[in-house]
Amino acid sequence: MRVGVTYQKGKAFAIRIVKLYQYLRDEKKEYVLSKQILRCGTSIGANIAEANCAFSEKDFLAKMYIAFKECAETEYWLELLYDTDYINEQAFQSMIGDCREMKKLLSAITKTTKEKGKE
Repeated sequence: MRVGVTYQKGKAFAIRIVKLYQYLRDEKKEYVLSKQILRCGTSIGANIAEANCAFSEKDFLAKMYIAFKECAETEYWLELLYDTDYINEQAFQSMIGDCREMKKLLSAITKTTKEKGKE
C-alpha cells in the first residue's frame, strides 16, 4: 500500500508551504491566515506518511481521504491569500497548480483503493 511518489510530492509541497508561511509571517506580517495554510498544507504530506504505515487497507484509505480533504482546504486558503493580495499571481499559479495536481493524485488513489476493496 506504499505510495512513494505521492509521499515525495507531499513532502515537497509541505516544504513550499513552510516557505510560504515564513514569507507571509516575515514579509507581510500576516499571522492568522498563514497559520491556517501552514496547518493544512503540511498535513497533506503527514497523512500520506501515515498512510504508508497503515495496518490495513481501511486505515490506508482513511488517511488518504484526510490528505485529500486537507488538500481541498489548502486550495481554499491559497485562493483566499491570492484574492486578498497577500500573494501575487505568479506565486498563486505555481502553488495552486501543485495543490490541484496533488488533489487529483489523491482522488485517483482513493478511488482506485476503494474500487479494489470491493473486488
